Amino acid sequence: MTTTTASIVEIAGLTKVYGSGAAEVRALDGVDLVVPEGQFVTVMGPSGCGKSTLLNLLGGLDTPTAGTISIDGTPLGDMPDDRLTELRRRRIGFVFQFFNLIPVLNAVENASLPLRLDGDSEANARATAWLERVGLGDRLGNRPDQLSGGQQQRVAIARALSTEPALVLADEPTGNLDSKSAGEIGGLLRQVSTDWGRSVLMVTHDLRIASFAQRLVLMRDGRIVDDLMLDGSHEGPRLALERAGLL
Repeated sequence: MTTTTASIVEIAGLTKVYGSGAAEVRALDGVDLVVPEGQFVTVMGPSGCGKSTLLNLLGGLDTPTAGTISIDGTPLGDMPDDRLTELRRRRIGFVFQFFNLIPVLNAVENASLPLRLDGDSEANARATAWLERVGLGDRLGNRPDQLSGGQQQRVAIARALSTEPALVLADEPTGNLDSKSAGEIGGLLRQVSTDWGRSVLMVTHDLRIASFAQRLVLMRDGRIVDDLMLDGSHEGPRLALERAGLL
């Protein structure tokens, strides 16, 4: 018997152009990409290759010039702003390089914020459960300035997961961490995929952190130039970048 895995991300012909005439910049140029449920994908490439533009379009933070995007079976094109906001809040989790925690709120309050904004009466309980899953059960009442960088990023990941999203978008999530904490966050994002069944799309420049992903997408000049499965070895991303002429 065969089983079909649902596609959480479906992109076809995705193009984003800024400016016009001599000042035109084609940030994305006809990108096609499908991410199945529960897969951890990392996107790499030189600065200006379109990685951040891709994340912004997937997160509904910008609109494409051409092409289509579907998240968890829902097309983003022509979606009213209120429905797009609802989709972002409920089906997409965001993890940023600089954590974006609110300094005066403790870990539970930060992690539960998306749920409280959505009027969820169980917000604190659900956030607490996720904080315990990510290893912060003993730091629930701590504010960001009482937590290490790695612990703050764990709070951010719990916040991203608290709404039970289909997709987690991570933009350089280890870029502000020491190597030990970065490795722990890489492993945690792998767990988000393998143990908790969320699709994860991560942008990173860190070859070691990229190796935690199951799949590597390489970009250059707004296009995907390679798309391959990884074997978990630290050498996999480096070799792929070398083959593509990106190292």
